[in-house]
Amino acid sequence: MAKADGSYLRELAKLQRQDVIILDDFGLQALDSTNRITLLELIEDRHNNGSIIVTSQIPVQGWYDIIGEKTIADAILDRLIHQSHRFELSGESMRKKRPTTKAEIV
Repeated sequence: MAKADGSYLRELAKLQRQDVIILDDFGLQALDSTNRITLLELIEDRHNNGSIIVTSQIPVQGWYDIIGEKTIADAILDRLIHQSHRFELSGESMRKKRPTTKAEIV
């Protein structure tokens, strides 16, 4: 529906004007075919034109399974990985190390 009425292209144009796009907690759920194509279009549009920050609890090797189709996963990861700066954190979660008080939970 969104592609038919032009709202999809308007949303992509809004994203294109942003300096940075953040994909937070990538991979919590596998992508369906519609989301897979949308992600590819977003990544293609940003490639060499803007920054993308991706956070994930899933190692990059597991992203193929999250994205689903191998050819599309190759295209997405080729654009994301080969010109990226990767930071892999290790150790225990900071949430486990620091007790939470009721005042912090809002």
